[in-house]
Amino acid sequence: MYLSEIVIENFRQFVKTNPAFTLSFKPGVTAIVGENDSGKTAIIDAIRYALLTRDTDHVRVQPDDFHVDPSGVPASESVIRCRLSDLSDDDKGAFAEHLTYEDGELSLYVYWRARNLTLAESGRRFADVSVRSGKDGAGANIELQARQLLAAAYLKPLRDAEREMAPGNRSRLSQVLLRFPGIDSGRSFEPGAAIDSEAASALSLSGLAEYFRHLVNEHEGVQGAQSAINERYLSKLALGGENLHGRVSYIDSGSDKARLRQILERLQLNLLAGPDGGSKGRYGLGSNNLLYMACELLLLGTESEGLPLLLIEEPEAHLQPQRQLRLMEFLETAASIPGSRSVQVVLTTHSPNLASKIPLNNLVLLQGQRAFAMAEGQTMLEKGDYRFLQRFLDSTRANLFFARGLIVVEGDAEAIVIPALARMLGCDLTTHGVSILNVGGTGLRRYARIFQRKNSSEAQPSIPVACLADLDVMPNRAPEIFGMVEGDSDSKWDDLRYRRWRARRDLATKGVSESDGVELRRAKLRGGDSPPVKTFVADNWTLEYDLAKSGLAEEVYTAALLAKNDDSLNEERKSREEVIAGAEIAFKALTNQCIDDQELLCIHIYRLFKVDQVSKAVTAQYLVEVIEGEAERDSGYKDALKSRLPRYIADAIAYVSRNSGPSSGEVENA
Repeated sequence: MYLSEIVIENFRQFVKTNPAFTLSFKPGVTAIVGENDSGKTAIIDAIRYALLTRDTDHVRVQPDDFHVDPSGVPASESVIRCRLSDLSDDDKGAFAEHLTYEDGELSLYVYWRARNLTLAESGRRFADVSVRSGKDGAGANIELQARQLLAAAYLKPLRDAEREMAPGNRSRLSQVLLRFPGIDSGRSFEPGAAIDSEAASALSLSGLAEYFRHLVNEHEGVQGAQSAINERYLSKLALGGENLHGRVSYIDSGSDKARLRQILERLQLNLLAGPDGGSKGRYGLGSNNLLYMACELLLLGTESEGLPLLLIEEPEAHLQPQRQLRLMEFLETAASIPGSRSVQVVLTTHSPNLASKIPLNNLVLLQGQRAFAMAEGQTMLEKGDYRFLQRFLDSTRANLFFARGLIVVEGDAEAIVIPALARMLGCDLTTHGVSILNVGGTGLRRYARIFQRKNSSEAQPSIPVACLADLDVMPNRAPEIFGMVEGDSDSKWDDLRYRRWRARRDLATKGVSESDGVELRRAKLRGGDSPPVKTFVADNWTLEYDLAKSGLAEEVYTAALLAKNDDSLNEERKSREEVIAGAEIAFKALTNQCIDDQELLCIHIYRLFKVDQVSKAVTAQYLVEVIEGEAERDSGYKDALKSRLPRYIADAIAYVSRNSGPSSGEVENA
C-alpha cells in the first residue's frame, strides 16, 4: 500500500480551484521542489492531518490552516483527500468497509474535512474535523484506531535528532523498538525458578524486567531496610490488636507490555567511533540526523502492517554536500532493501545537490499553486533527454528548480556578462530570483523542455525561461578575413558538407534570398518555443560580435586585449594601465582602417577570438570590469548603455523579470 494521490482545497495557500490542486506520487522516492512559500510544507502537513503521524505531536487544526482570500476572509472549510493504492490482501481486510472500486482496482480514500466554525457567545473560532472514506467523503467514518494503521513516520525540518533518540517517557526510539518484530522474544520469568546466566539470557525483555524486580525485592539491603521499618518503628506505633507491616518492593509495572515499554524508554541510540562499540564518537547534528532516518526506516521496513510512508522535510538539514548526495543514493535504495517492505519516501528540499541526484521522473515542481510532475509523459522531454539530463544535470544546474525566472545560455561568457548587463539596466537578477543556467554549449533546448508540458491544454508553469542562442552565421566577409577561404571564388565555399561554419550567403538557396534565409534560421532556432519558454536569438552572429556591433566595440576590444595579456597581468610583467593604453591606440588605428564600416570593424575585433584564440570567458570577466569602471567614472554611462546593448539581450532580461517588480518596465523601455 502506498500514497498515490492527494487533493487539497482551501488549505493554507491552496485555494479551491477547478480542477482542484492534485499531486500524484509514485512508489519509492518523490521529491517536492520549488521556491520558498510555494506550498511544500503545506503538502507535508496536509498528509499529516489526513493520515496522522507516528510521533507524539498532537495534530490540531489552527485558524491559519484555512485559506484566506485577498480580502482577508477565511474559507468556511478545508478538504484534504488522500488516495492509497496497491493494497495487499491484509490491507483490504483491515479496511474492507472503506474501499472504493474504480479503474479496475480497489483503493482506499481518506477524506479529511475541517469546518471553520465560530462560537456565537464568545466569538472564538474552532475547527470541526471529520475523517471519512470514499472519493467524495460519502463513505463510513474512519475511526482513530483504523487511521493509526495509516500513520506516517515524520521527520520535521531543523529536527533535533539527538533529542529524538534520547531516553525518556514515550521517547521516539522506544516507540520504534516497541514495534520491531521479536523485540520481546524469549521466556517469561517464573518466581522460584533457578536462574543462571544461560537461563537469564533466554528471558524476554519483559521477563528480564520481572527478574530484575525479583532480585531487587530479595536484595539484602532492601530486606534489611524493610525489617528495620517494621521492627523499630511500625511495631511500636501500632495500637492494640493491630499488626502494621510494611513492605519495600520494586514497583510492579503491571502488564508485560508496560514492563517492556519502561525498558525501551531507558534506551538511547548513539553513534560510536567504530563498529567495535568502543568509545562514543563526537558527532554533530548532521550525523545524528542520518542515525534518526535509519531508525525510522528500520521500523517502516520491518513492520508487517500499516502504511510504510516516511515524510521528510529538508533532509539536507545539517548535512555537508557530499553527505547529501550519499543520503539521496541511500533513500533511493531504502525503498527496496532485501528482506524489508518497500518504503515510500516523500521529501521536500531546497537543496540543488539533492535535486541533481534525484531522477527527474521522481521530481515534482511546485509553482503558482500547481504541481508539475517531471515524469516521462508529463513534459516535452524525450526519453533521450532524460538520459542526457541524468548525466549532466549537476548541482549548479539544478538551481533551475528554485528560480522565479531562468536564462539558459550556451557558455561561460554569457553566464558572466548577462548578470552584469542586467544590473546596468536596473534589474538585478539575484533580487528578482532569476538564475543563469550555463549548459556549456550543448543541450540548450533539452533543459528548457523541463518546463514545457506535454499536454498544452493543461496549466503551464509561469516561470519565464529565456533561451539565449547565437545565430551562428557569420558575415560574408568574415571567412576571408579569418583565413578560412581565399576570395569569393575559393572552392571551399561550395563544400558545405565538409565545413562546420556558415556565412550568410550559404543561407541563400533557390527561391530564398539571403535575408530570408537568415530569418528562416532564426525561426528554426525558435521552433521549440511554447509557454513559458521563449528563445532570444542573437541579432547578427554571437554575443561578442553583437555587443561590439550594437555600440560596445571599444569595450569588447579592450577586454579582449586584457584577456590576451591575462598571464602577463597576473604575473605583473605588464600593468593594467599599460595594456588599456595600448588598446586605446590600437582601437583608434583599427577604427581608421574601417572608416564608416561597422561590420568590418567588428569582424576584425572578433578575429581576436576566432584566429588568436583569446578566451571568451576571460574576456567576459574583463568586459564586466571595463563597463563597471566606465559607469563609476561617468554618471551618464548607464543610461547611454541601455541604447547600446543588443536588443535580444535586453528583451531576454525583460522577459524573465516581467513579474518581479518595477525594474521590468525599465528594461522593456531600454
